Amino acid sequence: MTFDRRSFLTGCSRMGVASALFPGVLYTLAAQAQEATGTDQSKPPNITPEMIDAAATLAGIAPFSDEQKKMMIDGLVDQNGSMKAIRKLKLPNSVAPAFVFHPMPAAEPIPRGPIPCPKPDGYGGDILGSIPNRPANIEDVAFASVKELGDLLLNRKITSVELTKMYLTRLKKYDPLLHFTITLTEERALKQAAAADAEIAAGKYRGPLHGIPWGAKDLLAVKGYPTTWGAGGFEHQEIGEDATVVQRLDAAGAVLVAKLTLGALAMGDKWFGGQTRNPWNPKQGSSGSSAGPASAVAAGCVGFAIGSETLGSISSPSTRCGDSGLRPSFGLVPRTGAMALSWTMDKLGPICRTAEDCALVLEAIWGPDGQDTSVYPYAGYRWDPALDWRKLRIGYLKNEFDAPKPFEPGKQGTSETAEEKKKREERNEEMRMGWQRTAYDHKFDMAALDKLKQMGVSLIAVELPKLPYGAMTPLLGAEAAAAFDELTTSGRDKLLTEQGPYDWPNSFRVSRFYPAVEYIQANRARSLAVQQVSALFDQVDIIVAPTNGQQLVATNLTGHPALIVPNGLRGADAPKPPKEDTGDDDNIGGPGTPVSITFLAGHYQDAKLAAFGKAYQEATGFEKVHPKL
Repeated sequence: MTFDRRSFLTGCSRMGVASALFPGVLYTLAAQAQEATGTDQSKPPNITPEMIDAAATLAGIAPFSDEQKKMMIDGLVDQNGSMKAIRKLKLPNSVAPAFVFHPMPAAEPIPRGPIPCPKPDGYGGDILGSIPNRPANIEDVAFASVKELGDLLLNRKITSVELTKMYLTRLKKYDPLLHFTITLTEERALKQAAAADAEIAAGKYRGPLHGIPWGAKDLLAVKGYPTTWGAGGFEHQEIGEDATVVQRLDAAGAVLVAKLTLGALAMGDKWFGGQTRNPWNPKQGSSGSSAGPASAVAAGCVGFAIGSETLGSISSPSTRCGDSGLRPSFGLVPRTGAMALSWTMDKLGPICRTAEDCALVLEAIWGPDGQDTSVYPYAGYRWDPALDWRKLRIGYLKNEFDAPKPFEPGKQGTSETAEEKKKREERNEEMRMGWQRTAYDHKFDMAALDKLKQMGVSLIAVELPKLPYGAMTPLLGAEAAAAFDELTTSGRDKLLTEQGPYDWPNSFRVSRFYPAVEYIQANRARSLAVQQVSALFDQVDIIVAPTNGQQLVATNLTGHPALIVPNGLRGADAPKPPKEDTGDDDNIGGPGTPVSITFLAGHYQDAKLAAFGKAYQEATGFEKVHPKL
């Protein structure tokens, strides 16, 4: 049987389906329905279950249940709006998509190995400080920085075995409260710790991470242990290799003590074993998806951790838990052995107690590994703690520091029922409380600018280019749906814990209807974003920004690095948190919980970014405040 375009279109016509239909069928059907009924094209289309059935047939997707179709409609309407927003850009032919095909093999890996051990009295100064005394109780250093722990280990004031046992004990003690551990790697850790002590004693020092216990977000493969991705249906999955980042931290002498939680398939803080909690307020979630790493670091249960970010997964939990998180430039750290969610947006990075800790950890994990082709072979990274940050040009996103507009409640409809009135009033109250929290937190953002001025910084006002960044985010959904294609087509998505309209199962289904042409158009729009955001760093070296704002979406799309640092604690006068933590907002913490500020830099200027963050922390000391568990 032959098959050509003409016979296919004829067959579609006989079925009563318009010839324009392909995977973009749903958009076309909705547009045709609007045109036929004279509906305003600027308004959201009326997508029906029948349209979903017709589109699914042509896309070769198994039929969805009535309940699934009902859940999908809102997402499909939003997706339709995103496509319209991209089309309004009227992209010229000269704009290429924001992805590049590389026919060449990956770049050569960077050799890793032990470094000679310097004499204790010659190592320190501006890097590690003076030689410390042995703590009276090993748990006294639970919240110590990587820098401080490294100094103690190097000078043999404590041992890695002591430190490892202490953190293992704390992980076991606080996990019932915070739910941040999926698997303890105790046997592996104790062997590594003993080896670290022997090497340090013999003068074979591997660097500032040698002997320091750390935790891995459980999307990093570790040979001999489950790698669950936090998701139901994957609880017993084993991947017979170590992720590149794990190998590099092994080479640096760090000690892996635990595989920590993440929201299922890297969304939120809910995983197959429950919800990871915020150490500052265990009634709330830790946010996600790097939920366990952020919670464990903040609770003093690991020396540092490795998380990942696609669209806020380091930023969000670092903010909620009061950590320092460094989302590296895209293409700086190899993701080999890590779960893929979005090949063009996934980044692995450190979550630590200080900006300098982040810099030290990044130094151990950056660079080509010969396998991840996304790693940029010409990128460099060199941590210089003595960098003169005063010579840096510092900008700030002026519009994002504007005070929130006055709250305006939704108005009563002309023929509102009692039930509709009740729902409107509930929405208004929810929105009012959200506005109060935003207005309260705004003063911390402004205080950060004031502090920088006190430090002698001359702030330069810049603005984020006006582009529809939100309309580009369906790229993530399309790539994630492809990464977990079998999960959707087999029906195994029902094993995932969360099944709401904004959870992965429904998002994957919705993304099946994102047309290939629109995916490419959105990537072309993303090229404009990369060009225009990058141009800001011709004017300044560092940009200061509120953590929650449009920059979070924009810079994840453009691949620029971000450093998120604590920026104080909310006072007793802070608005109370909502009764339920939906995971939608980071500013719900309430009295006594942390806030953050974000610093941005140009591509592969991560070391410069960390140096400026170090200076801010030395001036403020917010990173030294820890939750009382």
